[in-house]
Amino acid sequence: MSELSHVDESGAARMVDISGKPEVKRTARAEGKIFLQPETVRLIRNQLVRKGDVLAAARIAGIAAAKKTWDLIPLCHTIEIEQVCVDFDVRDDVVAIQATAVCTDKTGIEMEALTAVAVAALTIYDMCKAADKTMRIGEIRLVEKKKEESTVRGGK
Repeated sequence: MSELSHVDESGAARMVDISGKPEVKRTARAEGKIFLQPETVRLIRNQLVRKGDVLAAARIAGIAAAKKTWDLIPLCHTIEIEQVCVDFDVRDDVVAIQATAVCTDKTGIEMEALTAVAVAALTIYDMCKAADKTMRIGEIRLVEKKKEESTVRGGK
């Protein structure tokens, strides 16, 4: 196993020092799923869920959560997020969620993309819980992360 970056020599949790790293453009894409009954998916598609537009609420919740990741996960750095997109693929018995997050900073943005997916899924769950007692959230994972080494932001 490789060295854990968030643990010091004595095994105590620590925040990673990124002071010497350059600012570069970073993009991360995450995905996850919420499994539902086909009737619940029909309600979502036809915007018949009593609480309102499920996917619109989940999209906004995912974006808002990405912006608060540093506040939710104790050792995450505060970063300036430049874009978060949350998209859905509504199928017969599942809503697939994909989030893409972009920043130009000293550290990655994968936790923000993962947080966006998780909170979007939880929002769907919350909005549909009266209609479906069998929902299941799963398969949340990082799909891609990349950085452009040559990008350096000026003026910061």
